[in-house]
Amino acid sequence: MLAILQTADRLKRGGAVMLEPHDLTLQQFNVLRILRGARPDGLCTLTIAERMIEQTPGITRLIDRLEKKELVRRVRSDSDRRQVWCRITPAGERVLARLDESVEAYDRTAVRDLSPADQDQLVEFLGRLHGEPPQG
Repeated sequence: MLAILQTADRLKRGGAVMLEPHDLTLQQFNVLRILRGARPDGLCTLTIAERMIEQTPGITRLIDRLEKKELVRRVRSDSDRRQVWCRITPAGERVLARLDESVEAYDRTAVRDLSPADQDQLVEFLGRLHGEPPQG
């Protein structure tokens, strides 16, 4: 367990360093990636929170910060005025596009010492730890 936590911490710190020049936290980056995948409709705040890699009780404040940076916008549902949908803005998409190559390189570097079979096995083992059914 200690090795998993230490590795997660090292990877998170490296990711934070990569995102810092773009004025983004890992959680903000995660929200933007989730919303890019939900284009064009967007998602409600609760669904975003459920899809986060790292659970956060402050999802509304997180969205507030992204909206202030004009990377996300909120839109009230036409059918249910109580429901608010979040969508990535063109500026948010541009930030992610600038980061895509760096993130991919960081991901590759993180597992460079593992063969593809080792990587598959690692994903399987970690999936078992948090209750996912085996892949395949």
